[in-house]
Amino acid sequence: MSADDPVVEPVLDPVLLDVVVCPDCRSALTVGTPPEGVGHELVCQGCGLAYPVRDGIPVLLVDEAVRR
Repeated sequence: MSADDPVVEPVLDPVLLDVVVCPDCRSALTVGTPPEGVGHELVCQGCGLAYPVRDGIPVLLVDEAVRR
């Protein structure tokens, strides 16, 4: 790794991803990119709901989620 290599920051703290679950079905969430290609979202591996991540903060409200 050289000084010119970009530093890649994780989208969310890995510890947070280990404990957070889908508020609808309680399944695991993984980081994804919305179809628009801008930003990030947490996608439920069980029910397929995708929760937006705004300013690095996951919005885990079922009313804000979209089905993927």
